[in-house]
Amino acid sequence: MENPESLEEGLIAKSSLAQPNPIKITNEVGERSGLPESDNSSATPVVVLSTLVAICGSFAHGCSVGYSSAAESGMRADLGLSVTEYSVFGSVLTFGGIIGSLVNGKIADVTGRRGAMWLSELFCIVGWLAIAFSKDAWSLYLGRFSLGIGLAIIAYVVPIYVAEITPKNIRGAFTATNQFLNASGLSVMYLVGIVVSWRALALIAAVPCLLQVVGLFFIPESPRWLAKIGKEKELEATLQCLRGKTADISMESTDIRDYTQTFEKDSKAGIFDLFQQKYAYSLSVGVGLMVLQPLAGSAAIAYYASYIFAAADLLTNIGSISMAIIQLPAIGVSILLTDRFGRRPLLLASTIGMGLGLTIIALAFGLQDTHLWNEATPVLVYIGIMGFSIAYSLGMAGLPSVIMSEIFPINIKGSAGSLVILLHNCSNWIVTYTFHFMMEWSRTGTFSIFWVICAAAVAFAAFLVPETKGRTLEEIQISITKL
Repeated sequence: MENPESLEEGLIAKSSLAQPNPIKITNEVGERSGLPESDNSSATPVVVLSTLVAICGSFAHGCSVGYSSAAESGMRADLGLSVTEYSVFGSVLTFGGIIGSLVNGKIADVTGRRGAMWLSELFCIVGWLAIAFSKDAWSLYLGRFSLGIGLAIIAYVVPIYVAEITPKNIRGAFTATNQFLNASGLSVMYLVGIVVSWRALALIAAVPCLLQVVGLFFIPESPRWLAKIGKEKELEATLQCLRGKTADISMESTDIRDYTQTFEKDSKAGIFDLFQQKYAYSLSVGVGLMVLQPLAGSAAIAYYASYIFAAADLLTNIGSISMAIIQLPAIGVSILLTDRFGRRPLLLASTIGMGLGLTIIALAFGLQDTHLWNEATPVLVYIGIMGFSIAYSLGMAGLPSVIMSEIFPINIKGSAGSLVILLHNCSNWIVTYTFHFMMEWSRTGTFSIFWVICAAAVAFAAFLVPETKGRTLEEIQISITKL
């Protein structure tokens, strides 16, 4: 049986033919691998189009998250929903996500990345139509639940697909566009929700779902998935299409085949097969980042920004418009910096900035509780949320998905992705369901708890997250898989 060590030796041999001084491979986490350098391919039209179609799903994801904040006042007034009923509506999205997380990886492995995206949008379109024409709370819940299932598939398959089709030198930036479109969807909901009814807003949110359904007819399947299912001719043709007609793909296609065959032979890919020592590090990193992301306060601010602004006696429209405007430039900067400075430095800067924002918000509500300086509360909450949003957008918003798409070997990518998205949605559900009740208990205490979790995220990024910049997926996964 071939093992990763023999694979590495074979790749070194190929590298020595192609390069005068190949770099020695090491299994130490974070060190640059010496696998053969592929051409620093540019973004071909096919790669750009495929990425744009894929991230239409990310835009739909952002619309779903931002909808609950934009629609809250109108929906509660029209249907007479209580705080508890609206908390259920907001959180049932993540409950649907928990169910979808149980099968998203398997769906992507069986039907392919394109097939998974098609199925996800079917659930999303059904969900938006159910919400738009709802007459009572239960139809709202069912629509939101359907959305959650679709979004769990999107959250897994979009970054995976983009990472698998892009060259290594632009992979980080292209995968990070997933979060840019996510934030764009969020911003559209905040802005458009000010001027249209909640029913019309639901129909508008269904538009990117339809765009992706149409666009999927015009993009190729992931070459790494084709290698996984043994379609070598299709792998060659797809890779050539993605890299350009004149590109030499022989080295890249051979590496993908060798790597895939090695890991496919090496072990089974069931959910319980993940809990082996060789996968412990990659699984810890993936789970840790995706769980800490919502628990550090991002889910509360994204889902219930209007509620937080109202609690601080700030006009909700001002706060929502500011959030909609400020996130996009910050994520744009993150995209530009991801492949320049690396994943870990951006994560550290992001989590530290988030912690500062949470400190300001907690202080503001503390002043409100003690009636020492009530006039400062709206201003400080506004500053804190804007600061948090900028810092979150710079790294923690998109980089956990980028890293998740890079670190799991092909043989466990489906089951590992399902587990990671499942735990991410469980964390999301905890925050979105309990947030209103936590705020009624103590506004200062709520954001202080988020601060403590954010501090843990800083330590996690500093000591456990590997740097994956500038390496192929095969290099990353061989170097961090312990065998």
